[in-house]
Amino acid sequence: MSTAFPSADAVLARLRAVRIVPVITIDDPDDAVPLARALSDGGLSCAEITFRTPRAPEALHRITTEVPDLFAGAGTVLTPEQAAQARAAGAQFIVAPGLNPRVADYCTTEGIPFYPGVATPSDVETALEHGLTMLKFFPAEPMGGLSFLKAIAAPYVDVSFMPTGGINASNVASYLAFKRVVACGGSWMAPADWISGKQFDRIRDEARRATELAGGKMPAVAV
Repeated sequence: MSTAFPSADAVLARLRAVRIVPVITIDDPDDAVPLARALSDGGLSCAEITFRTPRAPEALHRITTEVPDLFAGAGTVLTPEQAAQARAAGAQFIVAPGLNPRVADYCTTEGIPFYPGVATPSDVETALEHGLTMLKFFPAEPMGGLSFLKAIAAPYVDVSFMPTGGINASNVASYLAFKRVVACGGSWMAPADWISGKQFDRIRDEARRATELAGGKMPAVAV
């Protein structure tokens, strides 16, 4: 199916509301719907389905058709062809670990909200050249964490970030307290082995704890 994409502002508002984006890797599409329902029952109404597995597009399609209330996007999108697959599967946004100009151009042409990964000021400026101002900071913790993000964010006052990579229950609140962070991506509430082991009750419970962390975030801090 094809998707009528929401506006960039609408997607940004939705991400600001959800605050935590589960980054999900699914091997078996049969796990997709119970996983989506577990996340939703736990209070997390968003998910990024990574295109790291051969049947990820099918898993995403099942979620977007059978659990339409979940705000679902595609992650680890590396080529325009994968972006087209994500679009056909019903993704409402697309995320990448880096900035491939061909993917950026495809998403811009198709009107797909696209959040490429950046790790340096040069990456940020390349994104700005493509008209992109909402970016994935990746890999967040290995790159230096929140202090590094604050440093590279400072010169780019109109850019917002979604840190991903090493984000977990112990550090997510500090990232969310930084006013330039729209949301954080993380996989700790639904790691791949829990999904393949069909531990959906466990995922639901961890999603509830993540929801509490997002709701109990510290006051926003300035640049």
